[in-house]
Amino acid sequence: MSYTSNPILDKLPKHLRQYIKPQNYETYSAVDQAVWRYVMRKNRNYLSRVAHASYVEGLQKTGIAIEYIPNMYGMNRILKDIGWAAVAVDGFIPPAAFMEFQAYNVLVIASDIRQLEHIEYTPAPDIIHEGAGHAPIIANPEYAEYLRRFGEIGSKAISNAKDYEIYESVRRLSILKESADASEMDVIQAEIQIEALQQNMGKPSEMALLRNLHWWTVEYGLIGTPDHPKIYGAGLLSSIGESAWCLTEKVQKIPYSVKAAHTAFDITKPQPQLFVTPDFAFLSEVLEEFAQTMALRTGGLAGLEKLIASNALGTVELSTGLQISGHFTEVITYNNNPVFLKTNGKTALSYREKELVGHGTKNHPNGFGSPIGKLKGINLAIENMSPRDLKAYTIYEGETVTLEFEGDVIVSGKIVTGTRNLKGKIILITFADCIVTHQGAVLFKSDNNLYVMAVGEAIVSCFNGPADFNSFDLSTHELTSTTIKQKKSAASNALDRLYCQIRDYREGRNTTISRNKVFQELKLKHPTDWLLSVELYELAKKNEDTVFAAEINEHLNTVKQCRPEVGQLIDDGLALVDGNFVSKA
Repeated sequence: MSYTSNPILDKLPKHLRQYIKPQNYETYSAVDQAVWRYVMRKNRNYLSRVAHASYVEGLQKTGIAIEYIPNMYGMNRILKDIGWAAVAVDGFIPPAAFMEFQAYNVLVIASDIRQLEHIEYTPAPDIIHEGAGHAPIIANPEYAEYLRRFGEIGSKAISNAKDYEIYESVRRLSILKESADASEMDVIQAEIQIEALQQNMGKPSEMALLRNLHWWTVEYGLIGTPDHPKIYGAGLLSSIGESAWCLTEKVQKIPYSVKAAHTAFDITKPQPQLFVTPDFAFLSEVLEEFAQTMALRTGGLAGLEKLIASNALGTVELSTGLQISGHFTEVITYNNNPVFLKTNGKTALSYREKELVGHGTKNHPNGFGSPIGKLKGINLAIENMSPRDLKAYTIYEGETVTLEFEGDVIVSGKIVTGTRNLKGKIILITFADCIVTHQGAVLFKSDNNLYVMAVGEAIVSCFNGPADFNSFDLSTHELTSTTIKQKKSAASNALDRLYCQIRDYREGRNTTISRNKVFQELKLKHPTDWLLSVELYELAKKNEDTVFAAEINEHLNTVKQCRPEVGQLIDDGLALVDGNFVSKA
């Protein structure tokens, strides 16, 4: 994979690199560049008045130009100075991966750009949304730390199977909406599918709740007071339609709190309400409040049950610090506490996010099971026993012992060895000739194999993903659909050549081009196009050619009559040139 790295990107683990793709800057057409330029000129004019002060300052700091689509090679040279980096990806990527990129201070940018027909808003992630929306605000240190911390916590959030369904459905809809070949019925059916999924999600997972928090802050956040808010959310900063709409009285402004996690959103429609944070530091306060409710912090039976329901690779951390990573499938309980847990398939054991020697997936290819808790009738947990205590209870090398745990889980066998953590606590006990039972039912019989028992009085943490990413081969990313690359017709290629000629003229690469000839060809062969006429109007006004400007204006009035849906876009473009632009919701 070809991309320019920097010290931040060099730290990315292998499983994240699989999502990175080349930006392929040369594939942007002159129409694409004109779309970027129109949106950015309009946004700079309007957002300088209504966005948080960090936005305009951040445009310069992050290398986001107004006149041309940013090249990520150049962005990375600039971003490294504020401790960040950017990579190109193919549209939506899985939420956990997106969060983890943030945890590494890496901004993921969908390098495609919206069609001219969707210039005001698109549900698909594109370079306008990611580059012009997300990148400038990370120049604010407090916000950048919030984003990093959000990624760090969010990547540990546990999902459920329906979360992945909704992710795939939203990704498909975003692709269809940006495809010129997609039928209206395809789009409608995709929207119906998303709506049906959203209405039948059941109890929201941790990832679903965090996704809500992310939406109402990073994507659609306001800052200040409900009466006088400023914009900082990337979805608003990159949408020339919603950035005006969101500040009207038609959109309810609510003081931001952890309640936002339980407020759903619809990616296909303008938002009826938005949340307002008093400052960026408060975002981190709310994030910490939410994190206290996550299995990452609470562990216990509830956390383990979340992992089982997720059907995904996850990790349980015991009170000794031992971390068990795998696909959790079963739990035996006693008095509402877990007393035995089990994984299926490849499993790895770690301590402090580092795999224990001899306890990788090759050593535990078929799952792992172990009792948890205290021995029956003994108040002192095994992990807290001193060497003298362990010997007194015959938990000692070479001894054949029967350990009866609370909840009627019994482990019988000959102790081969024990493994201790850095604090001296025993975290593993290895048995030979071992049998594990629960109320008479055999859970494990070693036969000629060894049995490894985890030691831990309680589950203190449960989270998504492995403890040590090197334990598993996670480079298996396959998309069920990829963003559609439009096949251009001869007419669209001809129109793009006209855009390119005007761009070359404006930037001084070819000043011999006849703008009038371009305009006449445009009217004759592409009579409904409006953006190039706006660019020609700009050049006419700059050259004080009032006759040519009037002719262009007259043509644009004709376009507005034929296409009333672009009337406001035309008016705004002309107003930008004339210096009297006022955004209308």
